[in-house]
Amino acid sequence: MAIQQEFVALNPSHFDVKSFDCGKPDMNQYLARFAVKNMRLKLSMTWVLPGEDLVAGKKASIAAYYTLASCTVTREQIPTDQHLPGYPVPVVLLARLAVDQRFQGRRVGEKSLVSTLRHSVTLTERGLPAIGLILDVLDEDALAFYQKFDLFQPFTEDPMRLFLPMRVAGQI
Repeated sequence: MAIQQEFVALNPSHFDVKSFDCGKPDMNQYLARFAVKNMRLKLSMTWVLPGEDLVAGKKASIAAYYTLASCTVTREQIPTDQHLPGYPVPVVLLARLAVDQRFQGRRVGEKSLVSTLRHSVTLTERGLPAIGLILDVLDEDALAFYQKFDLFQPFTEDPMRLFLPMRVAGQI
């Protein structure tokens, strides 16, 4: 299958969300059952990387997806030397990032992460206030994936929650 080059907003009438299988049931279930609902409720936004050319009347496979949302954290929670106010500050939350098993081992995960970071920077440049990006790591395999980039810092009290300052993301 020829992977497309650009992520696009998830449209359930164009993509086969039920056939996506990254090997992690929670991630598959989120895409199949909750991503569209959360988008309608304006809780988050999901983008997908088509696993093939989009053809009218046929649902395309999904090679990878990521979901972004906004949230806040306190300065005590994040590992940063920035002088921040004493009230919660805005961040972009990378809520989900997964690659279908058919596309794993082809650097699609790295491409997805770069796309996510660039998209987050673009959102902040267009007016969404955020001092950084945070993510909650699903398991040890995911932690190893993110750690190999040497970009993310663990939260002070939770090593499975990672932080990346937006100024660093902007250099990628």
